[in-house]
Amino acid sequence: MNLQLENDYKQLKQQMLALLDKNNSWITNLANASALFNSFLSDINWVGFYIAQGDELYLGPFQGLPACVRIPFGKGVCGTAASTRCTQRIENVHEFPGHIACDSASNSELVIPIIIHQEVFGVLDIDSTSFHRFTEEETKLLEEIVKTLQDILTTN
Repeated sequence: MNLQLENDYKQLKQQMLALLDKNNSWITNLANASALFNSFLSDINWVGFYIAQGDELYLGPFQGLPACVRIPFGKGVCGTAASTRCTQRIENVHEFPGHIACDSASNSELVIPIIIHQEVFGVLDIDSTSFHRFTEEETKLLEEIVKTLQDILTTN
């Protein structure tokens, strides 16, 4: 594992733990988390959250251009992550069947489901204009950060 990358993500986790508070609303925590991700991650053009309501995801706090407001489970990268409860690391979104293009400049995408009390709470969605932006190693580190975020959100 890349030691520098691992140390960078350890710092991100520490910043998240210092910034987010279990006593704050989930909206407040996700707004600050999206700002933190946006300032930390390089080569991205959008980062934010979609929140589950019924069998759809609704736009939550984010950083970037205006985005799709509603995504059905099973549709696009976000909906697929929500319905399968599995991270979706897409190297070229133009090759993903049913990709929903909220921003035509996006070329790769990483979506990590957020599971709270065995239910899909939502997803973390990160887009980049670069192809192949998200490595397997970085994906695993971001999944660990999402676990920290899940712990913070669990009491809300």
